[in-house]
Amino acid sequence: MTDKYAVIGNPVAHSKSPLIHQEFARLTGQDISYERILAPLDSFEAKIYELIKLGYKGVNVTVPFKFEALKFVAQHGVVNPLADKARAINTISFNADGSIVGDNTDGIGLVNDIAHNLKFDIHQKKVLLLGSGGAAFGVLQPLVSANPSLLVISNRTFAKAKEAAKIVSGLIDASQSKAVCMAKPFDELADMAFDLVINSTSTGLTDTALPIPNSIFAKGCLAYEMMYGRETPFMLQARVSGAQVTDGLGMLVEQAAEAFYLWRGVRPETQSVMQLIRTLS
Repeated sequence: MTDKYAVIGNPVAHSKSPLIHQEFARLTGQDISYERILAPLDSFEAKIYELIKLGYKGVNVTVPFKFEALKFVAQHGVVNPLADKARAINTISFNADGSIVGDNTDGIGLVNDIAHNLKFDIHQKKVLLLGSGGAAFGVLQPLVSANPSLLVISNRTFAKAKEAAKIVSGLIDASQSKAVCMAKPFDELADMAFDLVINSTSTGLTDTALPIPNSIFAKGCLAYEMMYGRETPFMLQARVSGAQVTDGLGMLVEQAAEAFYLWRGVRPETQSVMQLIRTLS
């Protein structure tokens, strides 16, 4: 019998998750279906219960429901540690025993893409994370676990950056990591340079340039844009500044692979899936 999965969001028509998971299923011989589901903005919980009744085995959660998913699972199931620390859920499992489990695979997807696909070692590197919204919170714990020497968080609203830095400092295990975490306003970055700069803001959607100096991109820097499928002002600035530039397609596929593993117990190969999406884009 075919097991049913879906991605739930609003909007959701643009999602490449069905293509990714169907390709994972083909590569691993898993009998699943996977579809997009548009949920009304005020009916996320009702839609989840409907999917459970219809026999779905799990869902991926995209904007704007990741925080609502955390609230739902906290009330009705088990929130795994990464999702709890990320303050958001992007993967929910509906298990045969009736239990509901929530996870967050975004940060693992990011770190796996950087470390395995891009061959960039975060260990003891200086890292700048631009933005402190939901996308940023989702990757903080895995970034810290990769043991950079410095993690700076910068955001237009500095209070949010300070809050994120405080949370990160609480996640650091001194016995395993010597990472230093701090918040900096954009206008205090001019005297700093970073080995890895990650843009988690949504500025690419509006083609808005961030008020960051070119000098933040150190020699050999990797500039990582979480958005995928388009050249953003951040990517252009990084390229002009001599950085190696990549978009977030690898993160998208790697976080999906982690979700697939949580559901099916099989870890799919990702390189060919990324190549397929690039070809079709």
